Amino acid sequence: MSRTNTSMIKAALKVLDMTGANRMAAPLTGGLGAILMLHNVAPETGEAFEPNRILRITPEFLEDVVGLVGEMGFEAVTLDDIPSRIAAGPDAKPFVAFTFDDGYRDNRDNALPILRRHAIPMAVYVPTDFADAKGNLWWLALEKAVRELPRINVVLGRERFDMASRTTSEKVTAFHKLYWVLRQRPEHRVREAVASLSRTAGFDPASLCRELVMNWDELREFSSDPLVTVGAHTTGHFALAMLDAATARRQMSESIARIETELDLPCRHFSFPYGNETACGKREFHFARQLGMMTAVTTAKGLIHRSHRNSMMSLPRVSLNGDFQDLSLVRTLLSGAPFALLSGYRRLTGLPNAARDLFTPRRLATST
Repeated sequence: MSRTNTSMIKAALKVLDMTGANRMAAPLTGGLGAILMLHNVAPETGEAFEPNRILRITPEFLEDVVGLVGEMGFEAVTLDDIPSRIAAGPDAKPFVAFTFDDGYRDNRDNALPILRRHAIPMAVYVPTDFADAKGNLWWLALEKAVRELPRINVVLGRERFDMASRTTSEKVTAFHKLYWVLRQRPEHRVREAVASLSRTAGFDPASLCRELVMNWDELREFSSDPLVTVGAHTTGHFALAMLDAATARRQMSESIARIETELDLPCRHFSFPYGNETACGKREFHFARQLGMMTAVTTAKGLIHRSHRNSMMSLPRVSLNGDFQDLSLVRTLLSGAPFALLSGYRRLTGLPNAARDLFTPRRLATST
């Protein structure tokens, strides 16, 4: 999503907040609660070129969000609590659950201390290859390669890309051009191409796992905290719908079993990598149910409603991301008004794809 579109969305959300329309709509649109989706929690780096900053919020903003959900009357719950809270219906207080994808070390170092001060539970979804320090954070590797290289020269299929990458502007252009070309290709080809660029830039892409993601020893200590739930996020962080059925199911089942073995804890919750409609669907939701999951989350945008009692394997979330670090925007999203407007727009226009990612930038929806 372009900066112009992001600015337009933020402006629209602010209007809903400033006019009070979000608060007036909340009794009708607010639903039963919200599952918040986060990735990184870390201070700003000051880097001029940082295209993945959208995946990061600051510790200060997380602290502010914790205060906001309390002011709005939300009760923080564990993922285990969600089925019963949905069954309880609108008579119970609205609930909120904090979930984090990928198992980044900053979840432990920066997010947990904040949430612990307020006795708020958190759930972290871990791809087991990441914990093994052999996973592929290709979106971060692409950023690092473009940052390090003065020129990008790579062959993708039958097409060669030869682009200057000296200035910040050139790096931004090169990154986004490559990113969107890569997104149209099979994921194993994406990883091969980024690995080649990484070698040219002089680093091993797997080193990013060792640098940024908790290993099993760290996860064992982390998961011993009573506020922490560890869920599964596949073995290799692939878009499951793009895999054959046997491979997709194995990615799910092996990650669940491995987490249970390594942590000596039950694994009852799952997050689908990428999480949009091209990455997971009815087949994957069925697998999650077969594998005994209590909940499974997507990156579909929305609050939790009573109707979700029939779709516990495809729950939506509300994104907290680096482009929307503004409490008025979070307040508006938690009112449910934007999602109700989007749903109405879809029904009226019959164009669901035109606004699919309206309230989360597309880079986030297709990154992790």
